[in-house]
Amino acid sequence: MCGIVGCVGRPDETLDVLMHGLSKLEYRGYDSAGVALANSAVEIEKHEGELANLERAVESDAPAGPVGIGHTRWSTHGPPSDRNSHPHADCEGEVAVIHNGIIENFQEVKDELTAAGHEFTSDTDTEVVPHLIESALADGASNEEAFRAAIERIEGSYAIAAVFAGGDSVFCTRQDSPLVLGIDDDATYLASDVPAFREFTDRVVYLEDGEFARIDADGWNVSTADGESVEKTIHTVNWDAEETGKSGYDHFMLKEIHEQPRALRQCLRGRVDELGGQVELEELAGVRPSSVQFVACGTSYHAALYGAELFREAGIPAQAFLASEYVTSPPPIGDALVVGVTQSGETADTLSALREARQRGARTLALTNVVGSTVARECDHTLYIRAGPEIGVAASKTFASQLAALNLFAFAATDDHDREAIGALRDLPSTVQEVIDDSTAESVAEAYHDADAYFFIGRGLNYPVALEGALKLKEITYRHAEGFAAGELKHGPLALVTDNSPVIAITTGDGELARKTVNNVKEVEARDAPVIAVTDGQSDIERYADHVLTIPETQPRTAAVLANVQLQLLAYHTADQLGRSIDKPRNLAKSVTVE
Repeated sequence: MCGIVGCVGRPDETLDVLMHGLSKLEYRGYDSAGVALANSAVEIEKHEGELANLERAVESDAPAGPVGIGHTRWSTHGPPSDRNSHPHADCEGEVAVIHNGIIENFQEVKDELTAAGHEFTSDTDTEVVPHLIESALADGASNEEAFRAAIERIEGSYAIAAVFAGGDSVFCTRQDSPLVLGIDDDATYLASDVPAFREFTDRVVYLEDGEFARIDADGWNVSTADGESVEKTIHTVNWDAEETGKSGYDHFMLKEIHEQPRALRQCLRGRVDELGGQVELEELAGVRPSSVQFVACGTSYHAALYGAELFREAGIPAQAFLASEYVTSPPPIGDALVVGVTQSGETADTLSALREARQRGARTLALTNVVGSTVARECDHTLYIRAGPEIGVAASKTFASQLAALNLFAFAATDDHDREAIGALRDLPSTVQEVIDDSTAESVAEAYHDADAYFFIGRGLNYPVALEGALKLKEITYRHAEGFAAGELKHGPLALVTDNSPVIAITTGDGELARKTVNNVKEVEARDAPVIAVTDGQSDIERYADHVLTIPETQPRTAAVLANVQLQLLAYHTADQLGRSIDKPRNLAKSVTVE
């Protein structure tokens, strides 16, 4: 969840590089931020709160040095505070450490170190690491030997980096948390994610679990836990640094909502044979599952529910599971293909679920946005959604691209040649643009931004979109919102409906599902609840709605994607009316890399 960054090779600009990197990683955590620069001593500056607090501090008292590390925190052990901020130091202030993850045996190690005379100043699990290093140094170990000895003592998930007083290197390692090196001609970087250094280089090296790296003025070296050198492949990033800027929009989320037509074009390009009326996925050639199990979390779980429905409609048994539950209560797998849906490719619960499936002999497929991510490296097959970088914590364009990619997967894996449906998929970029251009969501948000609660309902493929709409609104407005299968309203939730709790009903087409959803709308209307209809105009739901958000008439599977865009805009404008921190909602982080 936290973001870490490091730099060697730009001695006059180390602090600027670290601050730039932290600004690009703040979506990973914004409870606090800090830096440590090493020269003859280690200089640490860290502050509770958003990065702006650290920026103000270093303006008047800037640490200096040719080697440095930085950290932006999402709290796990200890509340947000200056003393719990990273980097953490040993007793003498000779070692500084940053960490993303959870050290599971920290209390045992901390008790041992305390008994040996070490003094701790924070509530964090991380602080045991610099003290372990200090202990090894006292026994005569070199900097690298001490770092490795400390890592050998800890258990859990981590991406850890350390600098030493008088040292010219950054040492780092990973286990179940992402870490990537950036390779330039005269400098080397490390970070949790590529945006931290993309402005400086497009060449990257992805570390695997258990690997160690040392970066210094001479370059970089990767080795195993036993110290054996590892030959690594240098990959080239295929997106530009400008893609991680706001481009004039007030918020990243609004920018990324507006980027959805482009993201969808990228997802579909080269994969839809318009003349032949079929989908071609070379990366999944020969993948014809007899059954499918999806594992995912959060927004990706809603995409997984949608994907499972697509496969069931094609006659292939499919289920979607919350990844965290799949690990602890795994279902029978049989010959099912297990598909992990994860935007970042680093979601800890999803990776654990996929590893559990692999241990039980299942084939696995990753549906992800990030090339070179852990999930892409570990699964048997990978389907990239090609959405481009997404910085806003609340997912927007990546969800739309996940739905599009799941459509491609379902078409290709079932040899479905429904020309009309494939044509609607091909037209998604333009129809999404139409929704964005014509949306009246802002005026609807103005009317209901002070509501007590919000209820989203839908059936079939619109049910996962109802769940996602509720999640999006609660994430960025901090207001109570719930999504339901429309038929479940009368089985309890109807008790919560009042004249100040709008019901957002997603109703597309004119078939049985639409007619039943209209009946559910009549039930809430009879109880004086305001109704916001998201519709393509094919049913008569507008007769019972107080407000209408329209989408173009299309196929059912693409109608759900269009309806979701209206719900994104509704959530965004509601949060904006309330003055919320839209790109950095409280208590959340973009990539959940701890279980």
